[in-house]
Formats: sequence, structure tokens, C-alpha cells
Amino acid sequence: MIVSGSKTQALAAELAAVTDQSLAPVEFERFPDGEGMARVGEVDDHAIVVASTVSDEAHVECLQLQDAAREAGAGEITTVLPYMGYARQDRAFEVGEPVSARAVARAISTGTDRVLTVNPHEDAVCEYFTVSAESVDAAGCLADPLPTDLTEPLFLSPDEGAIDLAATVANAYGRGDTDYFEKKRLSGTEVEITPSDAAVGDRDVVLVDDIIATGSTMSESVAVLNERAARAVYVTCVHPLLASNAVLKLSRAGVEAIYGTDTIERSVSEVSVAPAIADAL
Repeated sequence: MIVSGSKTQALAAELAAVTDQSLAPVEFERFPDGEGMARVGEVDDHAIVVASTVSDEAHVECLQLQDAAREAGAGEITTVLPYMGYARQDRAFEVGEPVSARAVARAISTGTDRVLTVNPHEDAVCEYFTVSAESVDAAGCLADPLPTDLTEPLFLSPDEGAIDLAATVANAYGRGDTDYFEKKRLSGTEVEITPSDAAVGDRDVVLVDDIIATGSTMSESVAVLNERAARAVYVTCVHPLLASNAVLKLSRAGVEAIYGTDTIERSVSEVSVAPAIADAL
């Protein structure tokens, strides 16, 4: 039985349809003091909690859903984190800093028997859970919403670390080259982009990344490609966080279209990761 978090209702419904499972009755309440409550009705012996932890509030809700499912009668719980918040804080750079990914992984582990998370920033974060945990690669589905008639497509990642994602999407599309930008992070908000050597003139370019947060790096990449006479630039990502004015930045940079999945439910969520999750369950 699928137990949905408040931020993943559409994905939970799609997963229920793909797996032919029912959706558990879930209610969400907010008390006058600001505290939340997630209430779960009767469930089967195996409860699958589906909750993207897009905020601190969503993290607490996930823990509540796990506990409520146990109280409702579940003997086994699998927790699916379509988007795992804090996954990018996977190491400490100075003494006294937390490894936040480890801290939240340990907390989530206390209420579940197994964890699945979709395309975390680094697969190694799965090692922080104290229960069985694995990553689910759903990047291939990003090829689905792309136009079928792209001209000499180039699948380009904004840095070397995401080149495997670009290759996955290119392979799923069935044709195209892959390359990446050189990226140097100057601060928490400043990134220096160095264009790759790939020829982009009169070609359709698909930028691929695991997550788009502020859109700053991606919009710089789009602008560079347009300056180099790319035919059209498409942006794809697994996790369309798209905080603040990210969509506006990308639009001003001249992007043709933005495609994301439903790990984070946004207006650009054109394709579902439910089939990939279903295969891993």
C-alpha cells in the first residue's frame, strides 16, 4: 500500500497505478502553534512511504508518516525518497560542520526497513543509512519529452560530474553526442563557466543535470550556447527544485523548453519516475 507525503501526491498516485497497489488514506493537519500532523488510516502489512524531503518540514512529515504507518498496522516499511533533501551536504569541509546527509539518513533509518532514493547527488549517500538503501537511476526518462526530430543533438552536462547523466539520456534518446562544461565554484552563489570544445553551431543542445536549484549555473550555460549559435537549447533535470526565480533566469537566457520529472512536482514535471521506482521495489 502506498502512503503519500503531501509534496508527492501525484507521484504516489502514479506509482500506485504502475504497481497496481492502493493508496492509503492520509490526512495532513497544522496546529495553531505551527506543528504539523500526518495521520494515516489502515494500511497493509507492507507500507511504501513516498515522500520527497524538499524542506525541513517535509523531513519531519516523512518521519511522522513512517511512525503513523507502523501505528496503523504495517509490519514492514519501505521509504521512497524521490528527492532527498540535504543529499548535497555529504561531507564536512571544516571542523565543526555537520555531514547533514548522514544526519538525516540516520533519522529516516529509524522508522523504516529499506530506503530507495532517486538519483541522489552522490550515490555514496546511501551508505549513511543504517538500513538497506539504494539509488534508483531515473535519468533515462528525461529523453521521453524531448522532440523526436532534434538536429544533430548534443547532450551536455554543466560539469564533468554529471556526464554520466547526459550519456544516459543520450542513450535513451537513441542518438547524439555527449560533452560537458568546465565549472568552477567561486562561492555558494557564484560559479564560473568555461565552454567546452564541442561544436554547437546549428545543433540542438540538451543540457542535462540531476538538480536545478537556483538556475544560475544552467542559465549561464544556456547563454553561452546561444552565443555560440546553437540551434535550440533544451534543459532537462531529474529534480526540478527551481527555487525563487530560476525559471525566469532560464527563460531570459533563451532556453527553448525545460523538462523535469515528478520527484519534485513543478509545472515542468513532464515525465514520471514511477516506473523506475516500481522496478526497484
